[in-house]
Amino acid sequence: MIIHVWPIADSRSYAKLHCGHIIMDAVIGRSGITSHKREGDMATPAGQFTLRKVYYRADRTARPHSVLPTEALNPDDGWCDDPTSAVYNQHITRPNAARHEELWREDDLYNLVVVIGYNDAPALPGKGSAIFMHLQRPDHTPTEGCIALTEQDLRTVLQSGATAIVIHPVRDTPSCAS
Repeated sequence: MIIHVWPIADSRSYAKLHCGHIIMDAVIGRSGITSHKREGDMATPAGQFTLRKVYYRADRTARPHSVLPTEALNPDDGWCDDPTSAVYNQHITRPNAARHEELWREDDLYNLVVVIGYNDAPALPGKGSAIFMHLQRPDHTPTEGCIALTEQDLRTVLQSGATAIVIHPVRDTPSCAS
């Protein structure tokens, strides 16, 4: 199943995620959706991408039901966002000399996180990294380029059998989402 994300016309950071016949509120990057993603631009990349893997905090939430590979996070898990590193845009074990994001967070954003296969086959330095679907902040503030959903909605997406996502750069009239 392919899910679709369409930006909301009068908002830069909010979108609608279509999962079959269910439409969900989503939070996207502070800079909206772009077809020219760059590291640190705070934008969500446009295009069709494979959903690669699900990580979850087993100490905080139950294992999700998904057709995707699923793995519990550990405190030493990270994701490299250093364009000069050989492991750019890849899962890493911390400590690591390369600049990276911690996946084991104090807040709840990564209690449930889906890796979106953006810029990873192969990763091109500076084109953007760590594009995930993860949980929303309580105040629904924009992401740094990811797609954020409520936990219930993200679990619905995973249970649907979703394996790919299309992130649309402009709002067009959605046809029947497959």
